[in-house]
Amino acid sequence: MQGTVDGFTYGLVTPVAAFLMAALGAALGLRCTTRSLHAARSCRAGWLALGSLSIGSGVWTMHFVAMTGFTVQETPISYDRPLTFAGLAVAVVMIGIGIFIVGYRGATRMALITGGTITGLGIASMHYLGMAGMRMDARFAYDTPLVVLSVLIAGAAATGALWAAVTLRGALSGLGASILMAVAVTGMHYTGMAALDVHLHLPTALPSDLSAVLPGDRPAEMIGPMLVGPGCFLLLAAVVLMFDPRAMTGEPDPDPRVGRRPGDLPIPGAPRRPPNAPLPPSGRRLRSTAREGAGRDRYR
Repeated sequence: MQGTVDGFTYGLVTPVAAFLMAALGAALGLRCTTRSLHAARSCRAGWLALGSLSIGSGVWTMHFVAMTGFTVQETPISYDRPLTFAGLAVAVVMIGIGIFIVGYRGATRMALITGGTITGLGIASMHYLGMAGMRMDARFAYDTPLVVLSVLIAGAAATGALWAAVTLRGALSGLGASILMAVAVTGMHYTGMAALDVHLHLPTALPSDLSAVLPGDRPAEMIGPMLVGPGCFLLLAAVVLMFDPRAMTGEPDPDPRVGRRPGDLPIPGAPRRPPNAPLPPSGRRLRSTAREGAGRDRYR
């Protein structure tokens, strides 16, 4: 029996709320990624880890906010808690691998393609793992071309968002990158949902309380703990960025050793002059002039 699927039970409320959660997580996470490029090497991993948690939490929260509007008319839906929260772990780890590659290798073509692809696969893996955690008396079937399209959307838009985050400067470019990633996440989600067919296996005599058919947590029971954890991550990231002006402006940290800013040097991964390499001609002339002046002062 074919199930009657409705992905917009509450109209546009859930898609808009899901998009806003994805945009918030992407804005905080991409800003952390940008900040890591100008931070000292000892602090870079912390910024990238915070970015991973922010994007992963935003993506996961977006998915389940959108899923509150998903219903199957003929059967109740419950969720397997371990699989549901495993989706969050997968999203954070895979997105973390992607942005760590970009954070340490810089805005090179290979780093962006590799990091964007892994980030997109992390987003898609979270979605389909979350779908596998759904419990209902039915069998799922997916349209393979639409599934492939959903993965391509996630990978391509994630790559574009990472490129914009590490190469462009300014608040507007950061906002554009966040919107691009939010479009990727929500577009991947609803493309994946369009690929879904539900084939029911209901008993001949249905109980009066359909919720007794399936074990697991109901959506109403999941929404509280689902939002508390990721919401704390997003709040933490927002507070850290709020109290770090350079994270908002994109300015690099000052380098107290030489009085310059790391932003004046090539981006991470670019070749640098070895410390024992000979100075350029202008540097040698300046040093020679300083020595001659010191010699003249000695014999005065």
